[in-house]
Formats: sequence, structure tokens, C-alpha cells
Amino acid sequence: MQSRSLIFTPLLLPSVGAGQSSYLPDAQRYDASYQVYQEEDDRIRVESYYLRGDITLNAETSFRFQYLRDAISGSSPTGNMPSDELPFLANLKDVRRGIMGALSRQLGDHRVELELSRSKENDYLSYGLALSDKWSLNQKNTTITYGLNYLDDDVSVQGIDKQDKKNYDLFAGVTQLIDKNTYVSANLTLGYSEGYLNDPYKSIQRTETLYLPDGMGGFNRFDVLNSYPENRPDSRMRAVLQLQGTHLFENVGAALDAVMRFSNDDYGVVSGTIQLEWRQAIGEAFEVTPFFRYYHQSAADFFTNTLDDVPIDSPPDYPDGSGPNYSADYRLASFDAVSLGMRTRLQINETLAASLSYEHYQMTGSGSDTAPSQAYISADIWTFGLNLTF
Repeated sequence: MQSRSLIFTPLLLPSVGAGQSSYLPDAQRYDASYQVYQEEDDRIRVESYYLRGDITLNAETSFRFQYLRDAISGSSPTGNMPSDELPFLANLKDVRRGIMGALSRQLGDHRVELELSRSKENDYLSYGLALSDKWSLNQKNTTITYGLNYLDDDVSVQGIDKQDKKNYDLFAGVTQLIDKNTYVSANLTLGYSEGYLNDPYKSIQRTETLYLPDGMGGFNRFDVLNSYPENRPDSRMRAVLQLQGTHLFENVGAALDAVMRFSNDDYGVVSGTIQLEWRQAIGEAFEVTPFFRYYHQSAADFFTNTLDDVPIDSPPDYPDGSGPNYSADYRLASFDAVSLGMRTRLQINETLAASLSYEHYQMTGSGSDTAPSQAYISADIWTFGLNLTF
């Protein structure tokens, strides 16, 4: 099964405590968590196990790591329209394992980090490299972050040799402490992907006409539905701008965090996200964080539900990205998505904390360039974790 998204996202944003150092001598932090992602109507189910660690080696150097195992099962839309002639859903089953390690070191006012990662599925292998720098200025009231990410992927496609995909990201951001209770940040990421960008499990249908002899010197006409692999462009340029602000309300022991994110790419997909969360302390040891997220995107220029109106004589069995391009993947259609949930955290003692969170995610078609309503998902996400610090 092809990777749904990047498992390990290198550090794109400055830390919350932009004016404070989070690297304390002899500090060690470990997190273990279990997550269940379940789409409704027996669609995709993912059970994830995470193990993370952050170890301070000395006053200047730290190491962090993450191990992930996903068990993926269920069904996902193929790209065909709902009908009795072609399958609308396809069953999937896979296990994904990933590992990441990152070493960082303080060099004067700079904190430089090198990150390496590897992720593997039955038909997908990805290696990642990231290099970033945090530059503290203005008595640590200003932090500038910049760096690059690189991913080198091998994709197994049935019927042909393994295909290559490469991703490059450049990012830069600034965080400014406004006062002791408020900070704001702005981050820009420019990305470029090239190679095999199709999803080998997505298809698109076309109505085709057959003429068969009727036995009396004439012909009978039959309309049949055939399915073909999608054909996305073999390159993609994208830009993402994120604005964030956080304010601590000392009188009620709470913090408000607001994020706005805008993105655009040469597929023609324009999207925007608004996210709000309220972190509320209850007593000395308990914290609750309700959150809300709204997302909207326009459809890709080449999104279409069928090939009936696409000017192509014979769709290739193994598309290579050359035009015309087409995809019926609902993730490239126009839609809205809303997430609503709650995270909780209990500090059990000085070294041990537990967390529990729930999120409901709902997609709906929006505008004229939408996929069939049955394609969009509704999902529940539960996460339980333990944190050990000493």
C-alpha cells in the first residue's frame, strides 16, 4: 500500500518556548502511545504504535528518535463511480514500519539538527534526510528557523519496474516573543516533487462503445465501462504559509493557540486551514485541550470523475505523467473537512504523565468539482499515551 503521508516531519516550526532553552542537563523524555484511526462504514482502520525519545547528552548536544508501526486494513475508494459494473471500493491490508533519529547541537546562538529517517511498506520504501538550524536573537526573544528536507522513495507498481519519487522542501520561519505571555510565528515552506506521483491503487473509468455483429448484416451497439490507472503530472511545485499565535491567560491558567495555514501548488489545488485550541489547566496535575480545525481545498486542474470528456484515444496501462493528465482521487477534489476533539493530560507524579485524546474528522464535497459523496470519509481517532521524564 502506498504511503498516505510523511511519517516523520522534520522540525518546521520553532518550539513553543522560543525564548527559553529546552535542553537541560541529564534530561531524558520518553513517550509511548497507541492510536486507533477508524473510518465509518468499515473503511480504513489504522492501529499505530509509537515510541519516541529525547535524550540530552550534555549541555550542547541532544538526540531524539521515533519508532512507528502502523497496521492498515479496510477498504478505500478506487476512483470508479458507484455502480454495479466496476468496484467502487478496494480492500487494503499492509503494515508500515518507520524509524527516525535526529542529533542536534548548540553552536553559539545556533542549534543545528541533522535528521535521518526510513519508512517501509510492502510496496513502498522511503529514506529521508533533513537539516535545520534554529538561530536565537534579541536575547532569545526572536528565533529564526530554516532548513531543508529530502525524501527518496521507491514505489512498487504491479506490471512494471519499481518507480522513483523524490521530494525536496526548503523552509524558513520566524518566532517573536511579544511579551511574557504572547508569541507569534510565521513559516514558509517551498516544496518540489518529481518522478512517479501517481497512486498505483487509484483508477478512473471511461464509457466505451462496442459494435458487435447482429447476425443479419448489421451491428448492435453496447456501452461498457472500463477502468484505467490515473495519470498525474510527474512533477509538483507547492508553497505553504503558516501563521500562528499563542497567548497565555494567567488569571484562568489557560492558553489560546490559533493557526492559519494557506497552500497552493501547480496542480491547481488551493487550500486554507484554521485551527483553534484552548489548553486549560485544572488544578496542579490535569490539563484539557479542546480543539477545532476547518480545512477547505479547491480541486486539482486535472480532477475529473470519468474520462468520458478527456481528449485521449487510448489511455495507457502504465501512465508516465505525460499529458493529458487525469485523476478521480477524492483527495484531489474540492472538499471541506472539519475536525473536533479533546486532548487530556494527567501528571501522575514528577516523572510520569498519561494522555488521552479523541478526534472526529468529517469530509464533505464542496463546489462543482467534487467526488461522489460516498467517497468522502468520516473517521474517529483515539490516542492513548504515556510520558516518562527524568
